[in-house]
Amino acid sequence: MFNFLVTSIKGAWDRPGYEFDRGRFLEYTSDEIAARFRELKEPQIKALTELPCLFAYEGTDEPMRVGWLKRIKLRNDGRLFIEPEFDARVPHIPFEQIKPLQVSLDIRDWELSRTHWAIKDEDLFQMLTDSGIVPGVAASPKIEKADLPPVSAPEFHANSVGAFIGNVLGLDHGGREVFYRGHSNRTKYLLEPSIFRKDERGNFINRYAEDRMYRELLVSNSVDFQGDIYTLDRLVRMQHYSLPTRLLDITSNPELSSRVVYGQLDSVRLQAASFC
Repeated sequence: MFNFLVTSIKGAWDRPGYEFDRGRFLEYTSDEIAARFRELKEPQIKALTELPCLFAYEGTDEPMRVGWLKRIKLRNDGRLFIEPEFDARVPHIPFEQIKPLQVSLDIRDWELSRTHWAIKDEDLFQMLTDSGIVPGVAASPKIEKADLPPVSAPEFHANSVGAFIGNVLGLDHGGREVFYRGHSNRTKYLLEPSIFRKDERGNFINRYAEDRMYRELLVSNSVDFQGDIYTLDRLVRMQHYSLPTRLLDITSNPELSSRVVYGQLDSVRLQAASFC
């Protein structure tokens, strides 16, 4: 297992530190692994620092580097600060040497076109050694899925709508206005619009077809959209056509958020979006 970190900023890996947007963390990561790192507390951060890293730049012009994460800190603004540390035994690796291993390393299409941080369930050092890229380099102890931090348990389980509403109304939001959204699966669904949802392997399902789907719906249902002036108006209407969009439905009524499609009230994850 290894961290795969990609940036578009030239020379970023030559600097003492780098920041990732929290939303770019765990892209192109399988659901099973991503569920272990939804929360970033001490066990998760410790596990990440124990994983080897492959540092890359967007595109294929710059070489990749192998190393570790010396320090990880979740900033108050939600960004992830890291301090990279490179393995002096491993030289810079041109993309031409990585390309034959791309599928084996689970580096997927589009990954080198997007800044992100993924966790791959492959043995980086073993593959680099077997390919002759880093001969004679002793790898660190292999980390398996069983060694990862467990999925965090929900803080509260509701067995009835009354218990759910009672718990929600008893929360202290510090005077902020709060909006809610109910999910039937706490590890599968996140607070993110449908256009950014991924399959079980961490690949975007519809993200790169967004413009095509948008245009096709306008053409096929032009009459329904002729009165819309702004793109936002169209996107709101497209929600009713079940088109994946950048919009996220939320409600100020916590009771509405408990109406889960599959009726699994005991597995509802309450997610709140706060606005000052």
